[in-house]
Amino acid sequence: MNRSNRSSVSRTCTAGFLLVFLLSGSAGLPLAAEEPATPAAPPSDQPAPLKTEEGQPGTSFMQLLLADFKDTVGAPLHWQGREWGLFSLSVAGVAAVSLADRPIRDSELHDNNRFANTVADNIEPLGSYAAFGVLGAFYLGGLAGHDDRAKAVAEDGLISILIADGVVTSALKFVAGRRRPRDTGRTYDFNPFHGGASFPSGHATQAFAVASVIAYEYDSPWIKGAAYGSAALVGFARVHHQAHWVSDVVAGGLIGTVVGRTVAAHNRARRSTHHVAVVPLSGPHGETGLGAVVSF
Repeated sequence: MNRSNRSSVSRTCTAGFLLVFLLSGSAGLPLAAEEPATPAAPPSDQPAPLKTEEGQPGTSFMQLLLADFKDTVGAPLHWQGREWGLFSLSVAGVAAVSLADRPIRDSELHDNNRFANTVADNIEPLGSYAAFGVLGAFYLGGLAGHDDRAKAVAEDGLISILIADGVVTSALKFVAGRRRPRDTGRTYDFNPFHGGASFPSGHATQAFAVASVIAYEYDSPWIKGAAYGSAALVGFARVHHQAHWVSDVVAGGLIGTVVGRTVAAHNRARRSTHHVAVVPLSGPHGETGLGAVVSF
């Protein structure tokens, strides 16, 4: 097998492994939450309805952001044995992937395939500024089409980015201080609290946060595949550009997926805690008016 074919196999395996790993692992991770049921009396562990100053349920963006931040960042304080076991398996999985860091880096280092370069250059922005463009398109489409689900994707995607990338991944980058593969010849080059922004990948975190929210809201396997596939290609782009080790990408992808799914699930529960309908009213003596019916 010549060098070009080896590089092609490496690229395919890298993107495919990331996609399968994240799709299969995200469902059982500690912070992940499935769509809640709608019983007459909600279970005690279901997120409580948000409150406005008047004490009525509300779902403003800032209220969702604050509640999601509390739920996500504070989750480890409430983990039991099962959650800590899953977390340990996730850490062990990232450590196992790191064994492939050096050979994959070396393969991509010598890969000058024009097609791979074009894909990497064009898909990489989905892990940064282009992700906000995607969310903006969902929100504008939701406004134009009166589609609450599309607007929910935009809100939850932005919240997930702020928490997953802005808080969790940024904190881990500072603590780990791992050097990028283009800046060092050593695989495990960590300098905690003294610079180095390789671990985890912020691009992967952001891309998978958005992808997981989209995949959670839409049941179509084509939409899910396109969302997670695009995020996996963002991870490939970062490895191809020598910006991250493959284990950085897997770690970032896991963080984005778990936070995104958690935010989407919790906010769906919060949005479903109340419904408001405006109905016409009429009295026994011909009085007319409008009334608001709120159901919980």
